[in-house]
Amino acid sequence: MPPSPAVAALCAIDADLAAAIARIGAPVLPANTREPYEALVRAIAHQQLHGRAAEAILGRMIALLPGPFPAPDALLALDAAAIRACGFSATKVATIHGLCAAALDGTIPTRAEAETLDDAALIARLTGLRGVGRWTVEMLLISTLGRPDVLPVDDFGVREGWRLLKRLPEQPRPKALALLGEGFAPYRSTLAWYLWRVADEGKKISPSPALLPDPGPGTPPPPP
Repeated sequence: MPPSPAVAALCAIDADLAAAIARIGAPVLPANTREPYEALVRAIAHQQLHGRAAEAILGRMIALLPGPFPAPDALLALDAAAIRACGFSATKVATIHGLCAAALDGTIPTRAEAETLDDAALIARLTGLRGVGRWTVEMLLISTLGRPDVLPVDDFGVREGWRLLKRLPEQPRPKALALLGEGFAPYRSTLAWYLWRVADEGKKISPSPALLPDPGPGTPPPPP
């Protein structure tokens, strides 16, 4: 089976990346059909928590209300103490209530509206929300909306993957990696996926610093 256009282009651009791609295999870029509101609430739940712990907390919250995922008006109406009892911190409860309000007033777009907005517009619109940084929106763009050209240069795993790929003594600075990444457009989401995999390989060889979502980005949690 011939490689995808993204893989073929990345291999042609960079020999080190081509070697990693040959070793790792075809990419599996996550994408789901969630609404941006749900994706952001899930991302907040995962911030600074192990994936299994975050999913357990989310499960308890979801069980409080009918349906596959609480609607923003229903979740906003829940007493903060009930949400805290699920395992959320007071800060996360305030952030989640803020996301509910933002979904109801239209600041958080529906998925249909989000599909009409470019990456920069979504980043500008959503990073104004409490608890939502650029990294969280970039994970939304990649994992929920399936955008093909996003390189989260603030992410520890992406920078570590580049360091290992290029056998550098230090990780590149985000601005420097952003400039380097321009040469991989319009396939930077696929580049990010491979850099995460290279970083994962490196963790098997030697310990890496802890990876944290916003604040302190890191290897992404399960797709928000």
